[in-house]
Amino acid sequence: MRGRYCAHAFVIFLIWRCVSISSKEVAINEGIKFKEVRVIMNDGSQLGIVSIEKALEAANKAELDLVCISPNAQPPVCKVMDYGKYRFEQAKREKENKKNQKVIETKEIRLGLSIDVHDFETKGKQAIKFIQSGNKVKVSIRFRGREMGHPEIGLETMKRFAEFCQDVANVEKPAKLEGRNMLMFLAPKSSK
Repeated sequence: MRGRYCAHAFVIFLIWRCVSISSKEVAINEGIKFKEVRVIMNDGSQLGIVSIEKALEAANKAELDLVCISPNAQPPVCKVMDYGKYRFEQAKREKENKKNQKVIETKEIRLGLSIDVHDFETKGKQAIKFIQSGNKVKVSIRFRGREMGHPEIGLETMKRFAEFCQDVANVEKPAKLEGRNMLMFLAPKSSK
């Protein structure tokens, strides 16, 4: 009796795990509320358009589930299949697609208003390295105290920085003063 309980708990866990990974919900077996459906058997042959009772009967004979795969079609399309295996494969595909996605991060480079030549070149090379690895770069200058009276110096520094990175990057958003910060965004050039 105890082993049976553990087996049921494990199956419930597996179903829960598949449901949490896969986001697409489909109606199965008695959850299908249509009167007539087009039925496709698990070997790919078509049973045709039948009542839901006959479709459930065919699924029970095959000891599989009746899954509504296209509810918006006229008439809705249902397939006789192993639902657990279907959910597992669907979750596996979604996981594989998520793994193949390229995530673009935004890296930040902070410049000073009176930045020296060597520091400027070092930060420029670092920005180029970020852009070449496929990331966007946010360039910022923080104005302190009396520096707020000279935003044109910050604008000139930003223009120099954009020219330094122009071989690998485009200016996505030009330099703009927001409060005490001046921000500019650089994005990788599209490789066409």
